[in-house]
Amino acid sequence: MKKSVLLISLLLVASDALAFRCGRWLVQVGDHKLDVLEKCGEQESATERIAIRGSRLRHPYGALEESRYEEVLIEEWIYNFGPRKFKQFLEFENGVLKDIQKLDYGH
Repeated sequence: MKKSVLLISLLLVASDALAFRCGRWLVQVGDHKLDVLEKCGEQESATERIAIRGSRLRHPYGALEESRYEEVLIEEWIYNFGPRKFKQFLEFENGVLKDIQKLDYGH
């Protein structure tokens, strides 16, 4: 019995970073930013930046080596749902929600 209660508690805590409720809608990692806008409306603040990601492919014997780079558009949004709810920080990469973090209570 104690193990099942502990497991359920851990799952609830772990799921906080993967999704949150916006009214009657569920916003979760993997959603497109247009879906989030439709579910939650305009965000309180938004910032954009470009990141460069790279990878290197190398033949095991060193005969061939190739580097690849790509630009990634990163958008950071904050939703403020008022003083009785936590603000939500959302991070998008190329329009896809990659991270959700709970912040302090709103205002």
